[in-house]
Amino acid sequence: MELWLLAVGKLRPCYREACDDYLRRLGRRAKVHEVEVREAARAPTRAVQQAEEADRLRARIPPRARVVALAREGSGWTSAELADRFARWEADARPLVFLVGGSTGLDPGLVTESESVWSLGPLTLPHELARVVVVEQIYRAGTILRGEPYQLPALRGRYAGG
Repeated sequence: MELWLLAVGKLRPCYREACDDYLRRLGRRAKVHEVEVREAARAPTRAVQQAEEADRLRARIPPRARVVALAREGSGWTSAELADRFARWEADARPLVFLVGGSTGLDPGLVTESESVWSLGPLTLPHELARVVVVEQIYRAGTILRGEPYQLPALRGRYAGG
């Protein structure tokens, strides 16, 4: 599976270290690309900022990709539900893209264009931390599908090798 993480802004060192750890682990099992686009921090309004960032993200989405936007108004998925989705997505053999917005979130139009909208819940998280959580949950979904010990004990036996 070809996996893309397209995100607005650069991570500070403490978040970068955590994100890199999970990206390294993911890279053992899938072709993983992380692309950071510049935040439009000098835009005159939030809407203009989101629109500029959306254009930068759209330009980096590979052809035929399945796009998953991270947004508060999306659906919350358990780790097991994310694993189930990954099992279906892998069968498609299409690039899989996760979009993570910057400090003002994703442009509403970009969210609407996405095939799926995933919410990490009602908590307000710094976008840098949200990116780490996304990468960790993607890694966890893979371990669930492979029946590896990293998964939650309650899920053992539900998937291969458990």
